[in-house]
Amino acid sequence: MRKQDMELGLVGLGKMGGNMRERIRRAGHTVIGYDRNPDVADVDSLKALVDSLAAPRVVWVMVPAGPATASTIAELAGLLSPGDVVVDGGNSRWTDDIAHGKTLADHGIGFVDCGVSGGVWGLENGYALMCGGTADDVAKVRPIFDALKPEGDSGFVHAGKIGAGHFAKMVHNGIEYAMMQAFAEGWELLEASDEVTDVREVFRSWQEGTVIRSWLLDLAVRALDDDEHLAKLKGYAQDSGEGRWTVEAAIDLAVPLPAITASLFARFGSRQDDSPSMKMIAALRNQFGGHAVETNE
Repeated sequence: MRKQDMELGLVGLGKMGGNMRERIRRAGHTVIGYDRNPDVADVDSLKALVDSLAAPRVVWVMVPAGPATASTIAELAGLLSPGDVVVDGGNSRWTDDIAHGKTLADHGIGFVDCGVSGGVWGLENGYALMCGGTADDVAKVRPIFDALKPEGDSGFVHAGKIGAGHFAKMVHNGIEYAMMQAFAEGWELLEASDEVTDVREVFRSWQEGTVIRSWLLDLAVRALDDDEHLAKLKGYAQDSGEGRWTVEAAIDLAVPLPAITASLFARFGSRQDDSPSMKMIAALRNQFGGHAVETNE
C-alpha cells in the first residue's frame, strides 16, 4: 500500500454501506466488509473482520440504530485492542453515543460518532459527514472521511465531543423534514388550483434563478417526471426517528421549532388518510434515500 492508504473494517453493506465501501476503495484504501448477507460480505464474521486488519484498527459500523448497533459495538469491544477506533456512521441517537463511547473506553478503544448524509447518491457525489469524538480519534479516521466527502473544502465537520456528530445529523434531518413539507404543501396547492395547468413545469421553472432552488427541488422535478401527478403513490410517509428526536431535544432545551414540529406532525397525519402532500414527501424520500413507498398498484 502507498503510505497514505489505510485499512478499514466496514460492518453493514446495505444501500449506504455498500456504496461507501465502493467509494472508499476507489480512493485507494483497503476495505474489509462484513454483512449478515454472505453474498455481499468479504468475511463471514466480525471476528474474521477484526483478524483481517492490522493494528491499530478502524472499524466503521453502518447498521440500524438501536439494538443492532448496540450489540455490534458490544461485540467489537471484546474483539478489538486498545488504540483501535470504532466509528458509528448509522443514525443513532446522540445519547446512545455517550453509552457506546464509555463501553469502548473501558477497553481502551476510541469512539467516533458520524452523521452521514448523501443517501443513494453518495457514491458519485460524496457524503456530508458530521463527526464527534476526540481530536486524536478523529485524526485516525481522517483519510476515510476525506475519501467519502465531496471534493472541495465543504462536506466534513468535526462538530465536537462524542454525540455531536449525530446531534448535528439529527438537526439536519429535522430541517430536511420542514423543507420537504414546504415543497409538498406548495405542490398540493398548485395541483388544487384551476388556474395552474402545468404544475410540473412550474416546479421546473424554479430550478434556476430562484431563492428556493435546491437539490430537493431538483429531486421533486425528477419525481414529477417519473409520475407527473404522483398518482401511483399513496399519501403515506414514514418518519425515521430523527425528526422526533429533534423535537424532543428542542423541548429539553426550550428552543422553539414550530416549522420542524409541524412537519413531523404532518407525517403522523398521513397515516390517517390519503394525504396529497404526503405523496410528494414519499416521492422525495424515495428519490434521495431509496426509501420504500406505498403505491396504489
